[in-house]
Amino acid sequence: MKSICRECLWTGDEAVARCPACGSPRVASDPELDQLSIAHLDCDAFYASVEKRDRPELRDKPVIVGGGVRGVVTTACYIARLYGVGSAMPMFKALKACPDAVVIKPNFAKYTEESRRIFAMVRELTPLVQTLSLDEAWIDLSGTERLNGGSPALQLVRLQKRIEVETGLTVSIGLAPNRFLAKIASELDKPRGFSVIGVANAQALLAPKSVRVLPGVGPVFGKTLVSDGYATVGDLAAADVRDLVKRYGETGLRLHDLSHARDARSVNPEHDRRGMSAENTFNTDLTTAEDLEAELWPLCEKVASKARRDGVASRVIVLKLRRTDFKIVTRRKTLPEPVQTARALFAVGRELLKPELGRPYRLIGIGMADIHDAEDAPEGLFASAETRALKAETTIDALRAKFGAGAVVAGRALKRP
Repeated sequence: MKSICRECLWTGDEAVARCPACGSPRVASDPELDQLSIAHLDCDAFYASVEKRDRPELRDKPVIVGGGVRGVVTTACYIARLYGVGSAMPMFKALKACPDAVVIKPNFAKYTEESRRIFAMVRELTPLVQTLSLDEAWIDLSGTERLNGGSPALQLVRLQKRIEVETGLTVSIGLAPNRFLAKIASELDKPRGFSVIGVANAQALLAPKSVRVLPGVGPVFGKTLVSDGYATVGDLAAADVRDLVKRYGETGLRLHDLSHARDARSVNPEHDRRGMSAENTFNTDLTTAEDLEAELWPLCEKVASKARRDGVASRVIVLKLRRTDFKIVTRRKTLPEPVQTARALFAVGRELLKPELGRPYRLIGIGMADIHDAEDAPEGLFASAETRALKAETTIDALRAKFGAGAVVAGRALKRP
């Protein structure tokens, strides 16, 4: 068993409840501690923490970063979360749960600058940093022991302390053998957490957890899995992979691997998940709204399907057009809540396209910027149009996975004679 104290950096070969050097209980222990090199770093309640740091009088108050009364919660501090306030919750519902909360409008320029400061420190350790959003990233510290003077675990503990000292913000870190497990680990002990999941204990730790912990399993698909008899990760691990593939197509194979704690994805800085998009160049230039929208819809379906498969969403939608003179026109809109449906993408894309009509175009594209992990969507009385659309489109995903891409075709996708 290897251990490291997160306060004084003492290291030892036995598991201890408190550090023998400084007495701190903040000790991380695991038999594989010195063998693991993939990490997930997540800033704690990032937007709210930045606001609290800049306004010390709010330190002990519940803080919500988000829109007005008719908007939604972007981030809630940990005090507000004790009242049941969460991301994507309608603001009126959040204020009903926590009427004394201080509501602050988002300042994304400030959050972006703080994100740059934090990840600049990370990149001093390794160039293998793959960001997911402004406040989280995967890190691969393989082969950096001699360069940075210590094991990846020691480097990460030092990094965590440095970020807190230099920025006044806290982060939680998960250390594991792969990306999936690292992200699971970073959620185990927030805020200011440092958790380790090794190969030996990964499946035992995952088995009793809800299938919702798996990336790409949102609230709707999660209900489908439960109704099919797969309530826990252990249920999926015990299933025959052939049955999973028969039911869910390629997604079934991915679920099988994840349930066995396998994830072959590497940390790739060239694939930062800041956004995803799809575009199409036409054989002949198009001018009318009808023709351009006919090309836009399948692109929206493609991007939305990938977003749901990857378990991500975004509030920022981007439309791209290329004119006949090859000049590129981009337009974007920030929404009050994150989306991951073709319906939402198309509605925004059509809105952004309307002012640009009147000239021919040779290309159209649609995308999502500043992508982050999808949050739970409100249901029942508070269900939004996006939630209802998500339920329908997730059902379509499952039908297409089982019967083929042509099993369900939207009327909008049918070409007119």
